[in-house]
Amino acid sequence: MTEQAADSAMAISQINLADSKQASSLAKANEPNQTKIILATINAKYIHASLGLRYLYANMQELQASCEIKEFVIQNRPIDIVEQILQSKPRIVGFGVYIWNIVETTNVVSLLKVIAPEVKVVLGGPEVSYETEQQAITQLADYVLTGAADLSFYRLCSDLLNDTPPEQKILKSKPVELSELQLPYQYYSDEDLKNRLLYVEASRGCPFKCEFCLSSLDTASNPFELDTFLEQMDILYQRGARNFKFIDRTFNLNINTSIKIMQFFLDRMTEDLYLHFEVVPDHLPRKLKEFLAQFPEDSLQFEVGIQTFEPQVQANISRKQNNNKSKDNLKWLRENTSAHIHADLIFGLPGETLESFRDSFNELYACNPQEIQLGILKRLKGSPIIRHTDSFDLRFSPLPPFNILSTDRVDFATMQLVNRFARYWDMLGNSGRFKFTLPQLLSGDPFDDFMMLTNWLYEKTGQTHQINLKRLFELLAQATEALFPARYATVLEALEQDYNASKLKSVFATLKLSAKEQPQTNNQPAQAKLLQRQQRHKAS
Repeated sequence: MTEQAADSAMAISQINLADSKQASSLAKANEPNQTKIILATINAKYIHASLGLRYLYANMQELQASCEIKEFVIQNRPIDIVEQILQSKPRIVGFGVYIWNIVETTNVVSLLKVIAPEVKVVLGGPEVSYETEQQAITQLADYVLTGAADLSFYRLCSDLLNDTPPEQKILKSKPVELSELQLPYQYYSDEDLKNRLLYVEASRGCPFKCEFCLSSLDTASNPFELDTFLEQMDILYQRGARNFKFIDRTFNLNINTSIKIMQFFLDRMTEDLYLHFEVVPDHLPRKLKEFLAQFPEDSLQFEVGIQTFEPQVQANISRKQNNNKSKDNLKWLRENTSAHIHADLIFGLPGETLESFRDSFNELYACNPQEIQLGILKRLKGSPIIRHTDSFDLRFSPLPPFNILSTDRVDFATMQLVNRFARYWDMLGNSGRFKFTLPQLLSGDPFDDFMMLTNWLYEKTGQTHQINLKRLFELLAQATEALFPARYATVLEALEQDYNASKLKSVFATLKLSAKEQPQTNNQPAQAKLLQRQQRHKAS
């Protein structure tokens, strides 16, 4: 079962196809006395629509009329999720379990089995497909399907409804032939098309063996039949879909396929069409470049996994990458296309040091991508990275999302420092709010400069989240004054440009831009603040 995510205003999103061909079958699922199978998952955000749940739904055959999709978000209280599920009086509930929702799903399943123990709970997804028996959520559930459950979930439900349940609790799904699958795209609702990212896949699998990634367990990258896939994309497009996120691990692996997909969208280009692809950085032949250069501004985003430029670390994790060609291609994309580049680095890989990571960051920064996503190594269950645990003294958090805490090269304090660096970089570098300021603030050694800024900000605020935007502008000005006084005047000019672009209501000149200014005093006594709530309860 697979990925997605919602906001508080639309926290529960059920599939709603009143305007589509599926309206009649879904209406039957709401009739009294219908056998109910709930397909559920807990997303990080509303904007992500679950492709995995829709694959399950598409392949439920005669049981589809008895199925209902329910998507939640991690902000929902577990007890409210259980209430929503039980309103449908299900006999079977299948949960998609991922690294980002394992805690919340465990809580939901725990409550569900107390309130309605007769309901059969089936788990699937990458987080329960490996090291399955050791997990607390497995102990709570009735069945666990490991691997790709697109077809095996239907077979299990059939057995349960026919009172022929399997004897074993943990069931390994057989490999899926893509030609056997019913595609799920018709089950994106009109609401999904208007308000959410649409996940699509032209292929599954990955031929590379990067050990931090679960895709390293794949034997190859297997394509869906291209004409059939493009027919489905055309139907989505005709229905109004304009935001497509391809989850292929290596979109540009087969250049001929990539070009056909690119041409398909070029032929349908509109101002609001937006495409997201994950690309291999060292594989951009001339023919593909010619197509990429034709796309207009704000229509393409490339997610480019660099992870590290350190050759020995790349060898440690079985990652093959031509670094020079990768850097040349990144620079070419920035100079010759309007694509938005989101490039990834990972800290904490076996053999990585703070110094080698610093070098990778500086090399990547010189390539000028719009965003540099600084990730911290996570221990994904089943990933081969654990083979280095002893030799590199890898110590991972036992709590989700299982981040690396220290290695033989990086102690815990340094790991925390880089965590803060990453958070501030996301706040300042990736947000797009300081695009004029950062180039003036950072010198020829951007990593060291930003590390100085990281330490100053954390010392002043003690926090890496929930910093008011106006306060952030003030802090950045004060930090520059303290750390880089020779750049202060230039940075201040750039900061004013960014501030004006932010549309904040106050005037830039009224901000506290120098630490030498005296802060305004608040004359309201602390005791009065503490008693405000109590005072409101008094009779007037």
